[in-house]
Order: sequence, then structure tokens, then C-alpha cells
Amino acid sequence: MPEHIITETRDRVQRIELHRPDKRNAITVAMYEAMAAALVRAGEDPGVRAILIHGQPEVFTSGNDIVEFLNLPPSGADSPVVRFLKEISQCSKPVVAAVTGAAVGIGTTLLLHCDYVVAGESAKLSVPFVNLGLCPEGASSLLLPLLVGYQRAAELLLFGEAIDAMQAREWGLVNRVVADELAISTGQARAQALAAKPPTALRAAKSLLKRRLAPLILHTIDEEVASFGELLGGPEAKEALSAFVAKRRPDFSRF
Repeated sequence: MPEHIITETRDRVQRIELHRPDKRNAITVAMYEAMAAALVRAGEDPGVRAILIHGQPEVFTSGNDIVEFLNLPPSGADSPVVRFLKEISQCSKPVVAAVTGAAVGIGTTLLLHCDYVVAGESAKLSVPFVNLGLCPEGASSLLLPLLVGYQRAAELLLFGEAIDAMQAREWGLVNRVVADELAISTGQARAQALAAKPPTALRAAKSLLKRRLAPLILHTIDEEVASFGELLGGPEAKEALSAFVAKRRPDFSRF
């Protein structure tokens, strides 16, 4: 387990903490592998009844580690990021997220697979895939329109602009907004409340809630991965990502 992912089981809740604050919790391949493995363990452990995912009070995650992403791009359906997305989308136990600060890219799309989301007042959710010459991932092209409506989903995905915690709550992306210093403890309390429920009934309820969309979510993830891979090798993504690393404005006028 890499040091940038911290796991702990307490009061029947498995906590998964993104812990790379010096890099704003930018996610590496090793971190995706560790999170996917943690979800598998939580699913198999009868002593775990709920899962909590969080970062630090300053940041949830700034998304993928771009430098590593350029050097080790996702390799397709078996890549660690895809394994993580499929594990969280299929997790049989309830998943709670506590979000503070930036939740960029996958930091927002993973929330679509959670069962309860607490946001601190500083939370900023964004899905800037198009701005990076890429397409949605994590079945967000399916789940966002279902959750917030087509127009709002298009606004989020096509413009890639951040929305704050209160707007995210109004749109249904988060359940509750609290002070930043209370977000993680509130998430822990909500996860513990779920962990105290009858476990078989809880899992059955979640399964019934998810059953109609589950196959379509997996299919959509695969479709998005295929498009993502094609775009990642194209000139627009190369320009956008190299501009990001160089801290300059990308130029798409020649495409």
C-alpha cells in the first residue's frame, strides 16, 4: 500500500484517504491500484459495512498526476484507473465521500458512484476533460445527465468550469454542505450510521437501487475508455497537456 493512500478500518467503516497534499492529492497509477485493492478488500471483509473516501481539508484531489499521465498514459480497459472506476461502480457496500477543496476530473466523477456525499464549503467540483483535449470518463457521460439533467451536464462537461459546494448541492451532486473542518468527521459519522444498519438489508437496498443501471455503467465506462484512448494520442490532447505542464495557454486554432 503506497504512502499516498491511507486505509484504516474503525467502527466497521473502512476509510480510504488520498494523502498526497504536497501535490494536491494528484492521483498516480500506484494510488489507483491501491484504491482499487482497498475496495476489493472492503467488499470481501465481513467486518467492513461501509466505506469512506476523503482527502484533506484543503483538497480532495486535483485529478490525475499530469506528468505521470503523460509518461504512463492509461493502457486501456485493464489500466488501474479503469479497475478503480469499475470497482467503485460495482461496490456492494455503501460508499460515502467527504469532499473539501478541489475535486477535479475523477475527483468529481467518482462521486457519481457514491451513495452519500458531504461537501465542505470550499469544495469546487469540475470535469475539465474537453479542456484537456479528452472526453468524459467514469460513466459521467451517462450518469451526469441522469442526475442533473442534460443542460447542466452539458454545461459541466463542455465548459469544464468549476461549481461550488452550494451549487453542487442544488444540482444534486452532493447531499450536504458543512464547514470544511466538519466535512471529514461528518462523512465518518454518516458512514458509521450506515454501518450500524442491518448489513444484508443495506446491501440489498443498494443493489436494487443500482441494478438497472449497473450493466449500462460498465458498458459506458468501456466506451468512454475507447474514446479517451483515441483522443489521448491525438494532437489536441498533446497540445493541451503539454501546455498545462508548461503553464501556458493552449492554442487550438490550428486544429
